[in-house]
Amino acid sequence: MSPAAFAATFRLGLQDTFVYRWNILLRSLVTVIPLLATVALWDAVFASNSQGDSPLAAYGRDGMTLYFIAAMIVHTLVTPTEDEWRIAAEIRDGQVSALVTKPIDHLAYRLSLFLSSRLLYTAVTLPVIALVLWTLRTAVHFPVHPETWFWFALSTAMAALIQFFVAYSLAMLAFWFLEVSTVIFLFYSFEYFLSGNVFPLDLLPASLAPLTKYAIFTYELYFPITVFLERLDHAALQEGIVIQAAWVVVSALIAKLMWNRGIRRYEAVGI
Repeated sequence: MSPAAFAATFRLGLQDTFVYRWNILLRSLVTVIPLLATVALWDAVFASNSQGDSPLAAYGRDGMTLYFIAAMIVHTLVTPTEDEWRIAAEIRDGQVSALVTKPIDHLAYRLSLFLSSRLLYTAVTLPVIALVLWTLRTAVHFPVHPETWFWFALSTAMAALIQFFVAYSLAMLAFWFLEVSTVIFLFYSFEYFLSGNVFPLDLLPASLAPLTKYAIFTYELYFPITVFLERLDHAALQEGIVIQAAWVVVSALIAKLMWNRGIRRYEAVGI
C-alpha cells in the first residue's frame, strides 16, 4: 500500500470517526464511573488492612490510584473500538469483495483506519482525561526521568499495534465461521484479567511471574503502565521492550497469514 493511499485512508478514517464524536465523548465519560469505583474499592482495601511486606505495600494508596489512572489513559490510546466486529461483518456480509478487487493491502488499509480512529478518539477524550487527572490530582505523579516519556510512548505504540493485530486476527475467523462472537468474547475475557485491567499483574503469586513475563496479554496494557510508573530497572525495561517488539512482529505475521489463508478460501467459495 503506497504512502499516498495510506494517507487517503487515514483521512477517510478521521472523517468516519468524527461523525461519532459525541458518542465517543459520552462513552469516555461512562468509563470514568468504573475508574472511580475501582479507586474507591482499593481505598477501602488499604484503609481496612495492614499490608506489611505484601506486594500492595509497594504501591500504596496513591500508587494504586495512579496505576488505574494510567490504565485508563493507555486503554484509551491503544484499544481498538469494535474493529474486529466491523472487519468480521465485512467478511460475513461480502463487503470485503470490493476491497479484494482493488490494489490495496487489506491489513495496511485497516491499520490506517485504526490509527486515525485512535487519534481522533484520544483527542475527543482529552477533556475527560483532564477532568480525571484534576479530580484525583493528589495521587497523580508524572515520571521523574525524561527518558521515561520516550520509553512510555514507544511501549504504548507497540501495545496499540499488538491490540490491533490481535483484533484483526480474531476477525479473520469469519472466513471459516459464520459466527465469531463467542470466540471474541472468550478471548477478551482472558485478556481483560491478564492484561492488568483488574489489578497489577505483579500482585499475582511469584510462581506465575514467568508466565506473565512472556504472555502477550502483559504487553497489551500492563507493560506500558509499569514503564510510566517507573517500576522497572534499566535491564527489566530493555528486556520488556524486546519481548514486546517480538510480540508485535509475531502478531503481525499471524494477522497477515490468516488474511492470506482466509482470502484464498473466500475467493474459492464466493468470488
